[in-house]
Amino acid sequence: MIKTVTLIRYGATNTYLVSGKSGCLLFDTGWAGTFPLLCKALGEEKLRLQDIKFLLISHFHPDHMGLAQQLANEGVTIIAAQQQRDFLHFSDEIFARQSGCGFLPIDDTAVRFFDTDKSRELLKELGISGEVIHTPGHSDDSISVWLDDERALLVGDLPPLYELELHKGTLVGQSWERMLALKPKTVYYAHAKTAELEKGGNAPVLQTDDSYALVKKIVKLVDKGFTADRIQQRTGADIGFISDVSRIYVTHPGVSIQGILDRLEIKDM
Repeated sequence: MIKTVTLIRYGATNTYLVSGKSGCLLFDTGWAGTFPLLCKALGEEKLRLQDIKFLLISHFHPDHMGLAQQLANEGVTIIAAQQQRDFLHFSDEIFARQSGCGFLPIDDTAVRFFDTDKSRELLKELGISGEVIHTPGHSDDSISVWLDDERALLVGDLPPLYELELHKGTLVGQSWERMLALKPKTVYYAHAKTAELEKGGNAPVLQTDDSYALVKKIVKLVDKGFTADRIQQRTGADIGFISDVSRIYVTHPGVSIQGILDRLEIKDM
């Protein structure tokens, strides 16, 4: 049986392939320079680059859109919500400082823009039943995908549900309120463990008594470019916990170790 949502893990950002009856949607990409790793990861799932028809980016930060134009050059259509139009080149300057990374700026003329209130018609072209939702909070251009049949959400860098108490009354809280009204069963994050909401799988698991030292070690390994799998080999920590720490560290520049622990709501462990 073909999985509707397949995690394509090849870097620090979880990307997902959503399979429809008439083609596939890739949700997010990794950093520039990771194209060979993407192709390898697809092959390991018995998928091909040619299976991807549309690329949808949750928001235009560098760890989510680095391969966009390279994929477009391979025949993939970049689709973007109207709310994202002014953000296509947000990361260009960041990549410009990384000489040799192979980044290609997006060719705006090749992007297919759509209104979110008409996104169902767009996804239907791939045989996917669902919609694209504007979910600002992490960034003004953030979008999420809702899949009807699976009752699943793909939310990019929207802060996870176990942090929701920290975001009451904010744009993040409002975005989550809108999506929780859909009664999702599964939430797929870019930097956190997948949450199975009806199974109580919405919290990170810590497998050590020295949480501060463990988080500090994980952060150092992230700085060195280690993947979550390699960090797990080095530390023995739960892969979901590693992903959660990495997500907070990457998306909250300057955050302290204690700040990461506070955001994970880990106390006296």
